[in-house]
Amino acid sequence: MKQAFLSLGSNLGNRAEFLKIAVRKLKNTIGIEILKESTPLNTTPLEVIDQPEFLNQIIKIETSLNPEELLEVVLRIEKEMGRIRKVDKGPREIDIDILSYEEVKINTQGLTLPHHSLFTRPFIREILESIGEQSLYEHFTGGKYEKHT
Repeated sequence: MKQAFLSLGSNLGNRAEFLKIAVRKLKNTIGIEILKESTPLNTTPLEVIDQPEFLNQIIKIETSLNPEELLEVVLRIEKEMGRIRKVDKGPREIDIDILSYEEVKINTQGLTLPHHSLFTRPFIREILESIGEQSLYEHFTGGKYEKHT
């Protein structure tokens, strides 16, 4: 079994309910066990700013799936929940990103590990700290974690 971190976000409809449904679907997936689950956090859109606020959450999982299989699962869940990719980085019912998968580094058209948001989205650091996992950030950035207040 391998450990991975997933970032979940929603900024359309009942955001909290969308996160709960996504977590439930992940829990019900063979080969995935949820180890930790952060409290959802309201965040301001960073790239396409003319859209509603996001509700974001991070979960730590243990999985028997390889990174590509895990990507297939999260894309399937997004599709089942009604995600349609109209605008890049635009509004969405659900977004599930694989932040990291063990020590794996991948850079393909469909999958990049660790995910770029680990380095570019301040709320990721904040949420990781809230579940005692700031060492993930430290490990991949090569620097000391600094709490942002």
